[in-house]
Amino acid sequence: MARWRDAKKGKVAPKEEKKVHTDNTYLISASPLFRFKAFVTDMFMIMMPIMYLTTYVVMDGADSFKGSESARWITMAIYGAVTVIFWARTGQTPGFKAYDLRLVDDKTRKPVGYGLAIARYMMFIFSAVSIIGILLPFFRKDKKTLQDVLMQTSVVRIS
Repeated sequence: MARWRDAKKGKVAPKEEKKVHTDNTYLISASPLFRFKAFVTDMFMIMMPIMYLTTYVVMDGADSFKGSESARWITMAIYGAVTVIFWARTGQTPGFKAYDLRLVDDKTRKPVGYGLAIARYMMFIFSAVSIIGILLPFFRKDKKTLQDVLMQTSVVRIS
């Protein structure tokens, strides 16, 4: 309680924003567990509202959504577009932000551009359905996934 009073009176300095250091020694690759937690958070915060709107506003209900293959693909495409926008603008989706993760380009250590973000999302879809894509981070020392290796990106912990 005292910290809140001190902050209100201006005695406590505001917290600094965490940044990714450009020196490779400060970059900590994200573990598959943190990446999975971030993915689940994104599914609930981004995908579920999109699915709800598609199911009950655009279509007639759950039965029509289940019967429509195109509705599921369109929902996935909208989710991908939102994710790509987050990756390109800040390098963080809401799930990445919750677990202090950031997607960066290996060369520049800055958030990826739109073209690379779109290509990485396409590789993510391919990687999610292949056994190599799922198991690769468990066998690599740097914990990179298939889409990270092919697109030369990294998901790093912000320190």
